[in-house]
Amino acid sequence: MDILSVLKDEHRTVATMLDNVQRCEPEDRRIDELAGEIEKALTAHATLEERLFYPELRDRAEEVDERVDVFEAYTEHEVVKHLLALLKSDRKRDELFKAELLVLGESVKHHVREEESTIFSIARELLDDDELDDIGERWARAKKRLTAGASANGRRGAARNRTPPARGRTKASGGSRKTTRKR
Repeated sequence: MDILSVLKDEHRTVATMLDNVQRCEPEDRRIDELAGEIEKALTAHATLEERLFYPELRDRAEEVDERVDVFEAYTEHEVVKHLLALLKSDRKRDELFKAELLVLGESVKHHVREEESTIFSIARELLDDDELDDIGERWARAKKRLTAGASANGRRGAARNRTPPARGRTKASGGSRKTTRKR
């Protein structure tokens, strides 16, 4: 399965969890469960995007606007990570906590809209079908290892947040700019 299909599936799963938060009262016990599930899903998702997907786009983007769009996606991840840190606190699950979850939801939904339009378009331009499939396969293997590691260690968030994107352009991926897309 290509990476764009994988990402869309994960986006839908997280959106469902975020929508469920809206239906909960502030002190509903389900909010805490949902917060844990959301934190785990988003941490793994962001980590894998930053390791497997964004670097390919960043390194191949030749146009300034494309690079800015990719760096914007990295920056939106930093905002999400900040909001996720609030969810990990042991403070009372009250109106403030629900409000923070709702703001997280708005931020994630905004990011998803931009990613599925702008970033996916860049990916279709820069990567061919085989490359998209390869990233999707590497994603599936990495996610399996990441979630297995979280279960084995009993940690809520298995992923280590590493974002610093390279500031200079490199051709580390060895790929060339794709000119046409066949789908």
